[in-house]
Amino acid sequence: MNFSSFFIKRPRFAIVIALVMVIFGLMAMYVLPVSQYPDITPPQIVVEAQYPGANAKIVQDMVAIPIENEINGVEGMLYMSSTSDDNGTYKLTVTFDIGVDADMAQVKVQNRLQQAMPMLPSIVSKEGVSVRTQSSNILGMLALRSPNNTHSSLFLSNFAYTNLVNPLSRVEGVSDVNVYGPQYSIRVWINPDKMTSLGLTSQDVVNAIEEQNIQASMGAIGSAPSSLDTELVLTLTAKGLLSTVEDFENIVVATSQDGGIVRLSDSARVDIGADSYNINATYNGGPAVILGLSQAPNTNSLDIMKRLEKEMVELAKSFPDDMQFEVAYDSTKFVKASIESIVWTLVLTFALVVLVVFIFLQNIYAVLIPTITIPVSLIATFAVLYMFGFDINILTLFAMILAIGLVVDDAIVVVERVQYLMKYKKMDSTSASFEAMKEISGAVVATTLVLLAIFVPVGLMAGLTGEIYKQFAITIATAVSFSSVNALTLSPALCAIFLKKGVDSSFDMKIKRSFGWFNKSLEYSKNKYLKFVNFFLSHIKMSIIILLCVSGVIAGLFFITPTSFIPEEDQGIIFGSIQISETDSINKTNALLSDMAEKVKTIDG
Repeated sequence: MNFSSFFIKRPRFAIVIALVMVIFGLMAMYVLPVSQYPDITPPQIVVEAQYPGANAKIVQDMVAIPIENEINGVEGMLYMSSTSDDNGTYKLTVTFDIGVDADMAQVKVQNRLQQAMPMLPSIVSKEGVSVRTQSSNILGMLALRSPNNTHSSLFLSNFAYTNLVNPLSRVEGVSDVNVYGPQYSIRVWINPDKMTSLGLTSQDVVNAIEEQNIQASMGAIGSAPSSLDTELVLTLTAKGLLSTVEDFENIVVATSQDGGIVRLSDSARVDIGADSYNINATYNGGPAVILGLSQAPNTNSLDIMKRLEKEMVELAKSFPDDMQFEVAYDSTKFVKASIESIVWTLVLTFALVVLVVFIFLQNIYAVLIPTITIPVSLIATFAVLYMFGFDINILTLFAMILAIGLVVDDAIVVVERVQYLMKYKKMDSTSASFEAMKEISGAVVATTLVLLAIFVPVGLMAGLTGEIYKQFAITIATAVSFSSVNALTLSPALCAIFLKKGVDSSFDMKIKRSFGWFNKSLEYSKNKYLKFVNFFLSHIKMSIIILLCVSGVIAGLFFITPTSFIPEEDQGIIFGSIQISETDSINKTNALLSDMAEKVKTIDG
């Protein structure tokens, strides 16, 4: 009596176990995230600050140095990089080690930043220093455009900030929405000549705007404590923050002793413009604004894009005339194409394996057993992937493809041994199943342990390479383990059921006669192979020399073959970057980009 005997006597129990495995696997498949590769991107924390009016050198000395001195060496940090530009913008990117929780990393950076805040210029503190997580993987880019040039880029950009950012951010799975464009802002253009004649400085203007553009709390009339005859309480409200050009033009900058008043309009020009003129976007040659989308960790990118497209349709219903919303870049198209290709390969591999088994076993009932057990092992593997927090990606599906060739072996060994005992020992299917499992149970377990000894260490590798191939290794190891379980439980139970008609039924005989030419060719090649093996067995020295030569060639090819981290694949998109002289204006940059865009349009594809 061995372990498998229990299931041979109780085939329904074996079938129930297999069904439970399949059900859990299907449930996991439904909720598992889908991505191109495993999430191996190191977490990044971005610190951003603004120093209005400062050039890059001042930003570096007054903002970058104090912040970086405090943040440098934060726990779990790999490295950090920063940029300071002549627009007074400072950006620090802190990259942490793989496996570090991004939320905890953000808290640690925030705590270090608080120690640097007293050393920063007051205007930088007033502007605010932001700390946020950043994903280097772009989910997609949306373009809001005006096909007939009815709306300007500034109008589109401000519309996106006002009406699109919040709804898109609420879409499940979207972690961040970045608008690459400015917002409407009151611009004050100081006239130096008038300022000099009036004896004013730019700081006088700044102080006047700060003092008079406020939301004041006026209190109330008649609030407690009050006299007994007070019957009403009136809340007082003031105009509050200024919102129009006229409001700002009437700001009093200075007064004289004889009652003269200098307003902002006397020394400056006020209009509505953009809060920044450093970003400009076009789409197909027309004005547009681009919205960048980031994906939240452990989410299904394909489902996110479906929800985003649905939300875009709803938002577009309230758009003004001549405004369109389009997907400018969708990273999931390549993921979808890759996954579909691998799934098709998976199905094709399964079909080929079944076909090969049928050709060699030439018994429809014997072929039915591995046809059932292979999907059970593969589908159940998804449940383990879910438990480990993995996702469905190119590497896990590739592991599934390789696993098909491994998991089929256990089922074939069981079926072939039962057939052999039924044919040559004249046993019935049940007795043959008992006897077969006594003989090969140890071998099935041993081969499984050998395979695990190969793949489990790969899953324990450290570093970035280990993170990539961990899912690959665990997928194969899990599939092989489930295959071993099926070989000891489901396969012998199915053999006892399906092989009752015998191995030489009339139907089987017809199949064997139709494959007579194949069996003769196989027998011929087998005899030739045995002669070939006997030759080398009698010439051991020659065998060793050939083995050494082949090993040397393999070693040489190993050293001269180019290596890479992950194979480069055509994703159907090209990103270009242009850098011109630092002294060139934004107008020259826009002209250069427009010229290049016209040339790019002439390229096929």
